[in-house]
Amino acid sequence: MAVPIYLTEILTGLNSAGIRYVVVGGVAATIHGSPRITADVDICYDPTADNREALAALLRRWNAYLRGAGRGLPWILDARTLRDSSVITLVTDLGDMDVMQEVAGIGSYAKVEAASVPMTFFGVSFRVVALDALIAAKKAAGRRKDQEALLELEALREELRKRGHG
Repeated sequence: MAVPIYLTEILTGLNSAGIRYVVVGGVAATIHGSPRITADVDICYDPTADNREALAALLRRWNAYLRGAGRGLPWILDARTLRDSSVITLVTDLGDMDVMQEVAGIGSYAKVEAASVPMTFFGVSFRVVALDALIAAKKAAGRRKDQEALLELEALREELRKRGHG
């Protein structure tokens, strides 16, 4: 499985902080069987005030900063920043992360959570968006890399259905 080497550290940290989240994006695709390599961990988080506060505090401990922005910009990572930004791409001490309140093609966190399944990876339990929902998200994103991944994900879904798993 070609996932970022820091995945378990990020998931363990999110769990320890009590963050409500679902793994989406490239890591979710890999978990479902895609051979693609991804360099970041994408999560959709519950945007309630308490969860935003906890996520902001955790990201500050990990020295999270805007990916691609030069250090020293006047930027504050707090619950308000999370509230006002539907997607933030970050670099952290643990690796790159994208944090989002909703996922195109699926919807709000509540819908993403409803379209997720429990998973355990190297002893860490978490929720990951289900394959059908991931396919819907990739279709909605419409980026070239998502279109390429769609072919693999749809083939994986077909193979699972043939085996009676879907």
